[in-house]
Amino acid sequence: MVEPARTDADRYTYADLITWPEDERWELIDGIPYDMTPAPLQQHQDIVTELMVQFGVFLRDSPCRLYTAPFDVRLPRLDEDGMTASTVVQPDLLVVCDREKLDGKGVVGGPTLVVEITSPSTAGKDLREKRAAYERAGVQEYWIISPIDKTVQVYTLNEQGRYDAPTIYTVDDQAPVGVLPGLFIDLTRMFTER
Repeated sequence: MVEPARTDADRYTYADLITWPEDERWELIDGIPYDMTPAPLQQHQDIVTELMVQFGVFLRDSPCRLYTAPFDVRLPRLDEDGMTASTVVQPDLLVVCDREKLDGKGVVGGPTLVVEITSPSTAGKDLREKRAAYERAGVQEYWIISPIDKTVQVYTLNEQGRYDAPTIYTVDDQAPVGVLPGLFIDLTRMFTER
């Protein structure tokens, strides 16, 4: 895909993004567009499906809501709002416990928890740009799942609003979800090929 024509000399915003063709999927990080095609591989989708089951059962009677991509998460900076946000991402899975952030189009502000499943082409962006954007937006817990290594890196926001060094879980672990006490994700089931 070709990058859409720039309408603002400095950066793109959510207002620009919603004018682009509906059959294309894009993310913006600090105004820079990232093409999200082609579609994820089967292994990626299997992991998302297993996570939806494990999170979904736990959240069934909870005020928190579970969403999967495509679902726009707008992370406005202090001088931005939902329409002028220059960072708009579509995490693989997210949990929103503050329903006032939901506006019918997606989320405005940091979700409670974000999960990204890496591929060789997205790992760098997930570890650098997205991690910085989620930290800045106050996402309390950020999971980076590597299907290749069968690991999960969990970043938790500390009292200073920064992510501590990640806790790393492997295929044989039950990974606790810090923002949802009592929920443990069975990584053996998550990484089992179907």
